[in-house]
Amino acid sequence: MENLKKEIGFFGAFSTVVGVVIGSGVFFKAAVIYKTTGNVSLGLLAWILAGIISICAGLTTAELAAAIPETGGMIVWVEKAYGKTISYLLGWAQAVIYYPASIAAAAAIFSTQFLNLFGVDKKYSILVGACAATTVTGLNLLGSKASGRIQTVATICKLIPIISIIVFGLLQPNPTTIELFPTSSSSTSSTPLAALGTAMLAAMYGYDGWSNVGTIAGEMKNPKKDLPRAILYGLLVITAIYLLINVAYLLTMPMEQIAGNSNVPNDVATKLFGPNGGKIITIGIMISVYGTMNGFTMTAIRVPYAMAMKDQIPFRNFWIKLNRFSIPYFSALVTLVLTIAMMFTGEFDTLTDFLLFTIWIFFIATFFAVFVLRKREPNMPRPYKVPLYPIVPWISIIGGAYIVLAAIITQFTLAISGVIITLLGLVFYTETHKKFKK
Repeated sequence: MENLKKEIGFFGAFSTVVGVVIGSGVFFKAAVIYKTTGNVSLGLLAWILAGIISICAGLTTAELAAAIPETGGMIVWVEKAYGKTISYLLGWAQAVIYYPASIAAAAAIFSTQFLNLFGVDKKYSILVGACAATTVTGLNLLGSKASGRIQTVATICKLIPIISIIVFGLLQPNPTTIELFPTSSSSTSSTPLAALGTAMLAAMYGYDGWSNVGTIAGEMKNPKKDLPRAILYGLLVITAIYLLINVAYLLTMPMEQIAGNSNVPNDVATKLFGPNGGKIITIGIMISVYGTMNGFTMTAIRVPYAMAMKDQIPFRNFWIKLNRFSIPYFSALVTLVLTIAMMFTGEFDTLTDFLLFTIWIFFIATFFAVFVLRKREPNMPRPYKVPLYPIVPWISIIGGAYIVLAAIITQFTLAISGVIITLLGLVFYTETHKKFKK
């Protein structure tokens, strides 16, 4: 990373934050959030708290990114703080759970929109999703330039439906009652606190992507000044966008029609713009979601490659093989197979809860790494330090722990499955094989 040109200023970093974070969650998580809370205010509070946690998380990990600006991001930081085994488990969890489940979840949404748009029977849902994921993989195998162009188009297209729904939705005259301090919930959860925890897990998917922001620190002109501002202002803008689009939903449709409705953005768009306008918005959403699949695929196929280059997994020679476009094709094909397999295991919300629970365990460890490295290596150059230390890191840790605990309580089987699959990675760890031979 030392040879990378330092050309990124504040606006470039700010654009990266917004482009990376905004994905399918803004469109499709309202349904489960309002179904879980049964309360407008509690639902909006979940979006706000998830935004605050994400801001603190981004500011915290940015210190590690600025101090250790190396390729690999979080995997490198975790290795520096805890050693190779934990770093390997993070890479394993990303390769077999986080990225395949992320791509599968986006493919499920793409499939749902496709079926609704063209009136295709739902029994073809997995087939359409698998075809979408396959085409994304195929385009990525053509090289980073092709996948980069897709990402640019998708980033532009994702803003069109968001801005359109916000502007026209906020003009709707329908009143929505919002309590300042909600004390009740009509959800099946026993208390508002339990409902809020589950809703926050769903809302966090909307902010997922902040962990990639800090990796640009080594290419910034002034990371100490611009990186924290880009993260803070970027995530504040995203939080505001999420709140505005949710208010637009609520002004257009009653909460009862939003709760549990997996087709909220399409129904809202149809009410606002009529059948044809709704279809145009749906196409914009599909392009946005396709871009989300592309972004996750771009990163996913490089994780096993990086692990093989460090000789952490068996059959190293297979993983490091590149095609004529310099893409690790074996890694891409394995990721695609895992993605399609994930599509058979659950629907959109199940997949996102599964991947978020697993990755947030490692996020919490990453936040702790700031404390570990400050104590162990106090003289390490830190061009940027997390503001309001140690308050901001502790907000990240406590917020993350609350989300993980909520997942364990409400979705125990899902949580345990994530832990078991992660620990199974040790079976394929090169160091485990070496110890076994001894």
